[in-house]
Amino acid sequence: MKHTDIIDIFKNSEYIGNRVTVCGWVRTSRDSKNMAFLELNDGTSLKHLQIVIDKSAMGDISAFMKLGTSLMIEGTVVKSVVAADSVEINAESITVLGECPPEYPLQKKRHSLEYLRTIPHLRVRTNTFNAVFRVRSVVSAAIHEFFQARHFVYVHTPLITASDCEGAGEMFRVTTIGFDEKNQFKTQEEYDAADFFGKRAALSVSGQLEGEVAAMALGKIYTFGPSFRAEKSNTTRHAAEFWHVEPEVAFAELPDIIEIAEALIKHIINTVLEKCPEELKFFDAHFEKGLIEKLESVAGHSFAVMTYTEAVERLKNCGEEFQYPVEWGCDLMTEHERYIAEKICKRPVFLTDYPKDIKSFYMKQNPDGKTVAATDLLVPGVGEIIGCSEREADLDKLLDAMNKRGMTLEEYNDYIALRRFGSVPHSGFGLGLERMIMYVTGMQNIRDVILYPRTVGSIF
Repeated sequence: MKHTDIIDIFKNSEYIGNRVTVCGWVRTSRDSKNMAFLELNDGTSLKHLQIVIDKSAMGDISAFMKLGTSLMIEGTVVKSVVAADSVEINAESITVLGECPPEYPLQKKRHSLEYLRTIPHLRVRTNTFNAVFRVRSVVSAAIHEFFQARHFVYVHTPLITASDCEGAGEMFRVTTIGFDEKNQFKTQEEYDAADFFGKRAALSVSGQLEGEVAAMALGKIYTFGPSFRAEKSNTTRHAAEFWHVEPEVAFAELPDIIEIAEALIKHIINTVLEKCPEELKFFDAHFEKGLIEKLESVAGHSFAVMTYTEAVERLKNCGEEFQYPVEWGCDLMTEHERYIAEKICKRPVFLTDYPKDIKSFYMKQNPDGKTVAATDLLVPGVGEIIGCSEREADLDKLLDAMNKRGMTLEEYNDYIALRRFGSVPHSGFGLGLERMIMYVTGMQNIRDVILYPRTVGSIF
């Protein structure tokens, strides 16, 4: 049906005095003796459009006043009586597109985020999630804009794989063999051979390995799609399914990829500041005081760089009582990461040169024999937001790392071959989209920046 988006009516003064048709859902309604008022939202704007109804001309309006009801309204756009910088519509014709019963879960009161997680199919209609998913859309577009403007090639890596990029084994098995059929196989080998692919397969935890293959021919590539982790981490920062941005760059060492990562984060933030001012005002007012000031500061200043070794020493000597003790060689926890970003550096910081034993097999080994050319970007309020490294380009060193981890080399034949045929220094990183959304909105739980969150013990 032909209609005008509400966002266009707010943005273009040319509509004032003209007759338009709008569609949307009733967000609030108010009745008085002679007039009635509706707040309509069609999803194109965080701000609602007021509809003014002359009851004497409209007749029975009871069907129009119920929250959640979808309507098509024809009327004339006029300047708002109460808001000098806004407009409203004097309704001339109203059609009910979809009725909504009184038990509609979203009533005129503040609902907790915990409650809204129980109704993911309806929570998008609230102001909070209207704003979250609008920002998510803008961030996603900004990511593509950044890479496309810099001659990166967008590639689609497989979601079903036979190899574990991280080597941690926390993967979801993909199979066509039912639970009641498993007992007919005497060994795991028989089971795997009888499966759809003739071998064990799983959902990908990362497109990095295939991304490296593409970068060895195309130079600069990026992937942007879902990844899956079967981690039983029931935290505010982990999800079993999340969206993953992974560039891979040939002829790039660690400082080069750090520069790209910082530029990407700043581009995302600047784009959100430009295109989502109303949403950011909303989040600043309701979820993180000072959010806009924080984002403007991050976009306008350089990020810090600190080695893991220095960070551990400073954590040990800071006088803070951490839940988890800090020693060189430990994997830093969120409390440590946030302290480094929020208290020590007071800005985003690239933590570099981690111990090789706590990092993945593919990371370039440093000359000291103890650390790898890896970095994590830590940001205040969230902790780690990017994992980044220069990849090991030396065949012998790569094989040694894989053998020490007991990895099955045959599963990585193609990846290993890259080091035999024209190997070059190359680097890449992974950015979790949801954590980026959390950072720019001030939302504190990853479940509140995904349409349908998939977490341990919970799936809708």
